[in-house]
Amino acid sequence: MKFTLYVWRQKNQKDKGKIEKYQAENITSDMSFLEMLDVVNEDLIQKGIEPIAFDHDCREGICGTCSLTINGIPHGPDKGTTVCQLHMRRFQDGDVIYIEPWRAKAFPVVKDLIVDRSAFDRIIQAGGYVSVSTGGAPDGNTLLVPKDDAEEAMDAAACIGCGACVAACPNASAMLFVAAKVSHLGKLPQGRAEQKQRVLSMVQAMDGEGFGNCTNHFECMKACPKNIHVKFIAKLNREYLKTSILSEKS
Repeated sequence: MKFTLYVWRQKNQKDKGKIEKYQAENITSDMSFLEMLDVVNEDLIQKGIEPIAFDHDCREGICGTCSLTINGIPHGPDKGTTVCQLHMRRFQDGDVIYIEPWRAKAFPVVKDLIVDRSAFDRIIQAGGYVSVSTGGAPDGNTLLVPKDDAEEAMDAAACIGCGACVAACPNASAMLFVAAKVSHLGKLPQGRAEQKQRVLSMVQAMDGEGFGNCTNHFECMKACPKNIHVKFIAKLNREYLKTSILSEKS
């Protein structure tokens, strides 16, 4: 298989950046999208051209680092799939493919297709902790959790923090990410002690990082490789409003 690639190249945050054209040749249908880029980079290195910089780690759809926009779609055309799990059989031989980084003010480009997503880390640091006992760890089976709460917490915990929700949102909102983290921790007994303060702190951190507001486009849910539902945003809004009113009264 052979493809024509239009790839965003940018040396650093200060560089203006531009789209450059490359040929991907001798690609098999069983290759993942990242393996295809590996082949392209090997060819570029042989030609004395600087390889394309892109993020990757586990390549198993777990870590969330393979943050690429493919033909305008974060993580590519397959629903519920990360770039590293997207295979070239999804494309037709001879296709033209545009590859760009996440586009958001809070995710500045580091180089080429790599963006700085440390804003997510700072949001987690603002409220993503739980009170723990300094003694021996209790048996997990002794902590009774209602089945519905456990399942909902697990659904929210599936978020891998890749940032596709931000890249897909026309407002570059991080509400789905924050809502998933708040819901995950708030639904379990260990996280309820800081539940109210966590909501306020994480939303404040999110706003401070420069993410946009949610206006219910639902593009975040469509682009999410782990199918996180927008219902968590509604839960976050209710919790934030309730906590804000109670804080003002106290």
